[in-house]
Amino acid sequence: MALSARQTEILADAEYLAHRYDEVADGFRFVHVSRDVHRSSTFITDEHLPNVDQFDLIGRADLAPAPDQLAPIHFIFHSAYCCSTMMARAFDIPGTSMGLKEPVVLNDMIGWQRRGASAAQISDVLNLSLDLLARPFEADEAVIIKPSNICTPLAIPALRQRPDAKALLLYAPIDSYLKSIAKKEMWGRIWVRDVLLGTLKDGYLVGGFSQEELLRLTDLQVAAVGWLSQHAAFARILNTIGPNRVKLLDSETFLSRPDEVIHQLNQLFDLELSQEGLDQIIAGPAFTSHSKLDQNKPQQVFNASKRKQEQSQAATLHGAEIDMVATWIGAVAESQNIKIDIGSDLLS
Repeated sequence: MALSARQTEILADAEYLAHRYDEVADGFRFVHVSRDVHRSSTFITDEHLPNVDQFDLIGRADLAPAPDQLAPIHFIFHSAYCCSTMMARAFDIPGTSMGLKEPVVLNDMIGWQRRGASAAQISDVLNLSLDLLARPFEADEAVIIKPSNICTPLAIPALRQRPDAKALLLYAPIDSYLKSIAKKEMWGRIWVRDVLLGTLKDGYLVGGFSQEELLRLTDLQVAAVGWLSQHAAFARILNTIGPNRVKLLDSETFLSRPDEVIHQLNQLFDLELSQEGLDQIIAGPAFTSHSKLDQNKPQQVFNASKRKQEQSQAATLHGAEIDMVATWIGAVAESQNIKIDIGSDLLS
């Protein structure tokens, strides 16, 4: 079936975000999301977008973006609570790149897989999803996709489908991660249990635990097991795709050396930014306003000092438990032959 004039317009305009994949209709829901809305939204998810109920559905069989209309794409896969949103915001650079913060269409691939979709089904739809996300806002822009942390199982298939794509694997060190979870109190503790359940469904939970043993774990032990599972998955991604295309970085190094990090990512993602352009990023809103608060208030700075202050407060209340859990997960890692200190080879 030929596309209507309206559908042709949607497909040609990156402001129409491929927001959801509807597996029943076998089509994609497109929502109008301007660059300004991308910029002001913490994530491009239902919770943060103003008009997700105003979508246009186009059947998958009718969708085939022309290859010459697609931008180069790269990825920031992450373990959560590691400043990945800050990094994605940094790559909102008109004329150079656009950072997409957790597009839900990729979450839909994970949900569909958990409901029984085959690897072949996922592969076909993932390939088209990446094409639709690769439509640039401006000519000659690259697209930097920061998927949700649940999308780690898509990393290897996505990078295989896009042999020119590069990926950063961004993570928080274990003590920093545990402090972030503790700081969130009940909601953080609920979230880590949801993560553990998802990791179990996706088949990459680290071994060594029976279901009964998992039920006996404390909230922060659950958080640590989820973190270690993500850590092991990152090692598989690096070993499978190779160090020329995949780099590692920890959040504390990112916050303490942001200028060096952005310089290296400029090279990794082939963005060809000048030194002046790099300096503008460091002086820009990604590094001068909080990524998850009101972005129109520049006094809400989030940097290494601010993160240390927040985590010191968490350590005051939960430091003894965090230390015990960090030691415990180190022993678990050793028993499973998982390297717990994977470093930050982006800056090597």
